[in-house]
Amino acid sequence: MNFTDVLALLISLAALFSYLNAKLIKLPTTIGLLLISLLMSVAIIASGKLGLGLEDSARHLLASIDFNQTLMHGMLSALLFAGALHVHLDELAKQKWVVAILASLGVITSTFMVGFAAYYLFALLGLQIPLIYCLLFGALISPTDPIAVIGILKTVGAPKALETKIAGESLFNDGVAVVVFLVLLGFAGHGEGDVSVSAVLTLFAQEAIGGAVFGLVVGYIVYKMLESIDNYQVELLLTLALVLGGYALAMKLHISGPIAIVVAGLLIGNSGRRFAMSDKTRQNLDTFWELVDEVLNAILFVLIGLEMLVLAYNPEYLWAGLIMVPVTLLARFISVGVPISLMKKRRAFTPRTIRILTWGGLRGGISIALALSLPAGVEREAILAITYIVVVFSILVQGLTVGKLVVR
Repeated sequence: MNFTDVLALLISLAALFSYLNAKLIKLPTTIGLLLISLLMSVAIIASGKLGLGLEDSARHLLASIDFNQTLMHGMLSALLFAGALHVHLDELAKQKWVVAILASLGVITSTFMVGFAAYYLFALLGLQIPLIYCLLFGALISPTDPIAVIGILKTVGAPKALETKIAGESLFNDGVAVVVFLVLLGFAGHGEGDVSVSAVLTLFAQEAIGGAVFGLVVGYIVYKMLESIDNYQVELLLTLALVLGGYALAMKLHISGPIAIVVAGLLIGNSGRRFAMSDKTRQNLDTFWELVDEVLNAILFVLIGLEMLVLAYNPEYLWAGLIMVPVTLLARFISVGVPISLMKKRRAFTPRTIRILTWGGLRGGISIALALSLPAGVEREAILAITYIVVVFSILVQGLTVGKLVVR
């Protein structure tokens, strides 16, 4: 199948599954799409056992889709920009230190806690995975995904400060986690075992700070262009160019594309919306990017569910994945709990913030995309399967219960 056929199929499946969820299951959209996609994958696997031949065709189709390239170099920039557009800088400024610490030190702390725990636990299960790959697993599983949980928090009336913490952290920790992952992947590629904190911090300064500065620059250029005209079609095109062109240029310059787009999105969504747009442009901008966000999220969660078809089936991988669920939650609890407990001495927090940030820190498509970017081999096969189990548990179990936790 060519690209157009694959895209048509994915959009058709996303539309059909969204209809079924809205009509019958009535779960939050992203969670319902993932559940239906998983059930479809199970049905396809079962049909293969009956000799119907659907399994081989489905796997061939999925093999033609590069999930890592599709998400990391296609969908991610638009999803991050759409999310950043609706984060208020005034609210984010109040939570800047909380967000900055959780999205940087929190991610690095979680990476090493999960990585070292995985190294010893995998060995007990008979999985001889090198330490550097276990640390890579720690890096890819540490970023959180706000997509599924933010809608739930709004539904149950969670405090605005709590929403801002979760959304702000999730927008920035994707970029930080990718930087840490790339550092560790460089060590794995060169066969070096010395993973120093200084190396992580050096690349962090180059990519993360460089990405933030680049995002400010390109965002400001587009802001001034928006300010100089009043034509919503052209203005929408400018924001689209900012997202796709800005992300691609940032990656070419070896700075963090995700962080650049988040910073640019915050600038356009706040100063741009307030000073550079007419009411008509603001309305059309919101409508356009909300539609892009919904469509891309629908396709993403359908793809996550269908990725089940290309996993390696191994009892050891299953047990390892189930064991890593509480390990990742414990690492999340510590990496969130320690800094917030220290900051509580100087500022007030919403009651049960640590619990909600821990349970509401869902893992998503970026974790699977990073796992798929690992070099082919036994390690990649194992880490991909384990990552998939943690992500599915996170979205289905945590996503469906975090609302009750907030209410309680």
